[in-house]
Amino acid sequence: MTRLIAFNKPFDVLSQFTPEPGCAAGTLADFIDLPGVYTAGRLDRDSEGLLLLTDDGRLQARLSHPDHKQAKTYLAQVEGEIDDEALAKLRSGVQLKDGLTRPAEAHRVPEPDWLWPRQPPVRFRKAIPTSWLELTITEGRNRQVRRMTAAVGLPTLRLIRTTIGPYHLDDLPPGQWRELAPLPR
Repeated sequence: MTRLIAFNKPFDVLSQFTPEPGCAAGTLADFIDLPGVYTAGRLDRDSEGLLLLTDDGRLQARLSHPDHKQAKTYLAQVEGEIDDEALAKLRSGVQLKDGLTRPAEAHRVPEPDWLWPRQPPVRFRKAIPTSWLELTITEGRNRQVRRMTAAVGLPTLRLIRTTIGPYHLDDLPPGQWRELAPLPR
């Protein structure tokens, strides 16, 4: 039977089971003791939220390969005030060094009341406001959301993935995992 796991990856944890030499970050092995499961996609060390793991290579490819265009939704705390011009740029595609991104769904949102505190906390600067953005993309370039927000003048301070395709983070606490029903074939 195929296993599919949802994991809420904490900040400063690598999306792999083996440590990097000389790196103090945690790994998935610190939280998940299930033989034979592998990540379906990645989250950067400094990003948080939904990470899917499976023991089925075909399901892993379907969830993570760009050809399948699984929508991924992120909450981003950004430096500065989100204006209509920045939203319009994100919605039409942003020019990055590796090319134009696909159009994204982008919305200003209030700071989520369900969000856990990050350890360590995001830096706070009195003179520079922060705001929150919900962004849905259908591609997965390296550090894409961070590069997109920076390109429109809104550097990302905190990034949390909340959905991948039909799978949602829901109320899963950081560092915890749960079994999911795999996508129908």
